Amino acid sequence: MVTRDNFWLRIIYIISIIITVAVAFLILGPRPQGFDGSIDVSQLPIIHATFNGITAILLIYGYYLIRQKKQKEHKNIMLSAFGTSSAFLVSYVIYHWFKAGPKQYTGDFSEIYYFILITHIILAVIIIPMALVTLYRGWTDSLKKHRKIAKVTLPVWLYVSITGVLIYWMLY
Repeated sequence: MVTRDNFWLRIIYIISIIITVAVAFLILGPRPQGFDGSIDVSQLPIIHATFNGITAILLIYGYYLIRQKKQKEHKNIMLSAFGTSSAFLVSYVIYHWFKAGPKQYTGDFSEIYYFILITHIILAVIIIPMALVTLYRGWTDSLKKHRKIAKVTLPVWLYVSITGVLIYWMLY
């Protein structure tokens, strides 16, 4: 069992690193000629905010379900939250593939905006392996380990989801 755990944890960490590097490259890296503006992705930010909002609602509902001892329903809702987070990530990657660079903040609350943005980015990087490990622990019925990491994963994942919506509101 330990060997199997080690294998899957390594896979989780490798996937997490690949996702983080890919997203950073898409946002900050050079653009291929002809991609910028070749597809209209201007409506994707509202979709990103929607996915983040739905994820937050699902996380809260999943927490409620587990407090009610409804494990099967909790598992389904948490997998749904993972699905909406994954859909967000795919949409976000598509958006940044076809649009060069991040949108600049032009509002009056730059200190608040940049605090939210920086903490959101740092925790978004951290939540990738945390969410995957938490889901893996739940999926394999390692419930003691699952509960231990889930107590940290839930507030971080919730913060990232909610601040994703706040960032959208502040930018658009």
